[in-house]
Amino acid sequence: MATEATLLVGTAATKDGGAGGLFRREPSGTWQHVFTAADVHAITPHPTEADTIFLGSKDGPYVSTDRGASWERLGFPDRGVQVWSILVDPADPRIVYAGTSPVGVYRSTDGGAHFTRLPDPALPERVRMDFPCRVMRFATHPTRAGELYATLEVNGAMRSTDGGETWHDCSTDLVRLAEDPRLKSRILSDTDAEGMLDGHAIAMTATDPDAVYLAVRMGVFRSADQGRSWQDMQVGRFSPFTYGRDIRIAPTDPGVMYAALSVAARSAAGSLWRSGDLGESWQRFDKVTPHATVMGIGLHRTDAAQVAFAARGGEAFVTADAGATWAELPLPPAGRDAYAIACV
Repeated sequence: MATEATLLVGTAATKDGGAGGLFRREPSGTWQHVFTAADVHAITPHPTEADTIFLGSKDGPYVSTDRGASWERLGFPDRGVQVWSILVDPADPRIVYAGTSPVGVYRSTDGGAHFTRLPDPALPERVRMDFPCRVMRFATHPTRAGELYATLEVNGAMRSTDGGETWHDCSTDLVRLAEDPRLKSRILSDTDAEGMLDGHAIAMTATDPDAVYLAVRMGVFRSADQGRSWQDMQVGRFSPFTYGRDIRIAPTDPGVMYAALSVAARSAAGSLWRSGDLGESWQRFDKVTPHATVMGIGLHRTDAAQVAFAARGGEAFVTADAGATWAELPLPPAGRDAYAIACV
């Protein structure tokens, strides 16, 4: 199957010689290591400009205006701050948010040319890990300007109603849910709520504008009341894997959701699932065999048939015909720890 989209995969450096950065593959081409400055944690295509892509890296935010062939560092006020997430406001693309580690939120009002650090979220510190907490993903309310949500690794979720100036904790009910023996998990901390607070992705959709969808270590959860309470969507009814690493709403159909489900943060198996009813039911979408945790999903901005995903171990997979056939496109040996993927 010939791939029609350009693929971008962000990687992290590893102790055994894996290289951090960004690998790029044009249709029917080969992988090129086009960005080598730092580990890449997030790749965010612009919602309306096809050639513009943002990335979040260990060296801050960068932008490309040639579909990822070359990159320029953006005007970011703080050096040494890792950017783990970038959101371009779909309602006003001049507004760009960057989430960092340690936890911080930066905002640009000129399309990413210059960023300003916003006041610290000042949330309760519920988990102490051996790495700083980080802002993993943002989501904006489909109709209410300035309302956005973010998920934290590892500290749950938070909500802002003023464009990130102030934040409210959305994690109290996640801690309560961790009282359920099925949802207890601790690996690096002293609390059984660690797994429920291990946030990886968050999403909203115009089809159900007041719902917030959250992917954490223990699965996929939904809130209908601005994060005050959360309901387990019980993906385990459909999938043997429940570790939620990524969720994405289809840009071309706000009623369709994809989820990256695996065994654990580092595992020998993973999968990509699709729901046509926003999580009420799920069907396995990939027809391949990932040999590692699936870390990221890439959905084409305008072509619903083009879907890609990346797994640890340097695996990338893509379909150009809505899942009927798949191409396995392994990264070069240096790209052995994939974190993010985009299909542009």
